[in-house]
Amino acid sequence: MRDLHLPGRSVVMGRHGAAATSHFLSTLAAIEILRRGGNAADAAIAACAVQCVVEPGSTGIGGDNFVLFAPARSNPTGTTKGGKVYGLNGSGRAPKGLTVEHLLKQGLKEIGLTSVHAVTIPGAVDAWSKLNHRFGSMPLAELLQPAIRHAEEGFVVTERVATDWRRNEGKLKADANSTRMWLKEGARAPKAGEVFRQAEHAKVFREIAAKGRDGFYSGWVAEDMVTYLHSLGGLHVLEDFATQEAFWVEPISTTYRGIELLEIPPSGVGITTLLMLNILSGFDLSKYDPVGVERFHIEAEATRLAFEARDKYVADPAFAEVPVQKLLSAAFADELRGRIDMKKAMPAAGPTGGTTTYRDTVYISVVDEEGNACSFINSLFWSYGTGLSSAKTGVLLQNRGTGFSLDPAHPNCVAPWKRPLHTIIPAMAMKEGRPWLSFGVMGGGFQPVGQSHVLTNILDFGMNVQEAIDCARGFHQMGRFEAERGIREDVLHGLAALGHGIKMDEMPHGGGQAIMIDAENGVLQAGSDPRKDGCALAY
Repeated sequence: MRDLHLPGRSVVMGRHGAAATSHFLSTLAAIEILRRGGNAADAAIAACAVQCVVEPGSTGIGGDNFVLFAPARSNPTGTTKGGKVYGLNGSGRAPKGLTVEHLLKQGLKEIGLTSVHAVTIPGAVDAWSKLNHRFGSMPLAELLQPAIRHAEEGFVVTERVATDWRRNEGKLKADANSTRMWLKEGARAPKAGEVFRQAEHAKVFREIAAKGRDGFYSGWVAEDMVTYLHSLGGLHVLEDFATQEAFWVEPISTTYRGIELLEIPPSGVGITTLLMLNILSGFDLSKYDPVGVERFHIEAEATRLAFEARDKYVADPAFAEVPVQKLLSAAFADELRGRIDMKKAMPAAGPTGGTTTYRDTVYISVVDEEGNACSFINSLFWSYGTGLSSAKTGVLLQNRGTGFSLDPAHPNCVAPWKRPLHTIIPAMAMKEGRPWLSFGVMGGGFQPVGQSHVLTNILDFGMNVQEAIDCARGFHQMGRFEAERGIREDVLHGLAALGHGIKMDEMPHGGGQAIMIDAENGVLQAGSDPRKDGCALAY
């Protein structure tokens, strides 16, 4: 749907890897919640719960969740300024017993993607509960009913979901429980058009519906997960689950071209987006071609510099001193910007920026008729997380712990009950003190670049929401500029002449969704990324 302008309620959904049917199941769940009087928080939770069932490779209740929520009562659209935006960090911690010394004694140099030590305690369910308790208008049990129904009665597997499932057969077959619960006949991924049911998953959702967050973090559900993790050599204990809590945070921000962009503070990497924008603010991007050599050169160099700072400083602030004020200061941005030469690329300084091969996240943006705005993101990290499921639950457990360092001197080194550097970042942009753009751009490490790209497309190049999302993207990572096919050949030659290594990326970068709130006219403008299956819907 292209550049949707709507005078009523709007739901924008996006994620990695769903085709139309699975997407519409979750979107319809959100629309139904709104029609029944639910608000933006309720709709986002209901939609995500459905995605956890119908698109298990991209997200799940064994993963994490971050939210930025702007309540209408403090943001009366079009009438007052100075509204409050609340941040919710629903990331999981390492087990209390996990130490870097324990891992180093095993001869490990990193935490593997399918290692039991990569399993951080799932944070999503507690985050949903806290969001619902504080801002929801319907009981959590009601919001979970569509997910329960699809898990029990089954859902039709669509083409893209079937493709991703098939690509991960090996990971699922490596775990006996996942083989039994997530593969057809215990042998293969379901094919497009087949109906898939997940009775174990439905039981877990019913337990959460009946007992709230305690239905997941205590009782038989938690006991089953802990027992299985322990059998694999994990150090997880019931206390780790019982004490897991999402927590409210004060968003951090910067101002770019008169617009304030809000992000979740570290251990999330939203600060990388803010630093990138601070660097870019010293250039007049508007005088360049938005898909030309100069624009991509500046963006690539800003990416290198911002990610170097991320890799050096960002960690769990409960365990490390993260110099947020320094990273967001004008002086620091000036210092980094001074290293950018418009005539040549900086020399490669080693791999930075991570890798975008983990494209498995769902992002949802909802604005309701009262003016509540919810920017919501949920993830297992890599596709199907670790691929591990406990015997009775069907809960796929995330591998977010791979984000830890095993360097004892690094601020992001693994430690008991520590949260790793976290890549999923919802965004909320404010104009004159009111929510103006609720948006996100998925894609692992690409997210800060994607958010910066979309926002500068709007503010520097005058694009509407859909144009800003559609615009061709590149990502400087691993010592080279990875270009989408939409970037012209002459531009790539120009970047190469400046010294950029060039790689044509097989897959597009990220997937963006956004709702722009026109407070003056009472109109919502929504856009959804054609790179992924998603859409903008309203009623």
